[in-house]
Amino acid sequence: MKEPVHLEGALVRIERFEERDLSERYLGWLNDPETMRFSNQRFRDHDLASCRHYFDTFADSENDFLSVRRRGGGDAIGTMTVYHNQHHGTADVGIMIGDRSCWGRGFGQDAWDTVLSWLLGPRGTRKVTAGTVASNRGMVRLMERSGMTLEGVRRGQELIDGTPEDIVLYGKFAR
Repeated sequence: MKEPVHLEGALVRIERFEERDLSERYLGWLNDPETMRFSNQRFRDHDLASCRHYFDTFADSENDFLSVRRRGGGDAIGTMTVYHNQHHGTADVGIMIGDRSCWGRGFGQDAWDTVLSWLLGPRGTRKVTAGTVASNRGMVRLMERSGMTLEGVRRGQELIDGTPEDIVLYGKFAR
């Protein structure tokens, strides 16, 4: 069994995503076209079985599937993933704030900063990376505000609403 994760930000609490988090609420986020607009998850129809399969892939891996919750015992508002490469001391991070009432209110930034501080500090990760389509301005701002720097662009890599979009790749080293 993996060690517990209990991280506190100013607005959020981060902990491991547990089986109890496989809910209709979570499923609703994954099947919401606006929430998934920039995610390749938009190409799938999600059900509890597909979510359980994804959840199970983390059980025997070095990777982390995390739940983002309102601080003070609140409901889950999103998820984060951390894909570790122990050989290189790196981690690739992703975030989804599924509860749209939390968009633009600082919850995503707080969750992102909290997880990056944990990874680049106590976890001992050498470098954190992340990427998104260039038109996902909220995610680009989140990465830049966290001190990540643009490392590369994959020109016209993905199609969003039939239009080729660049993927922008960001990174941040431990100090």
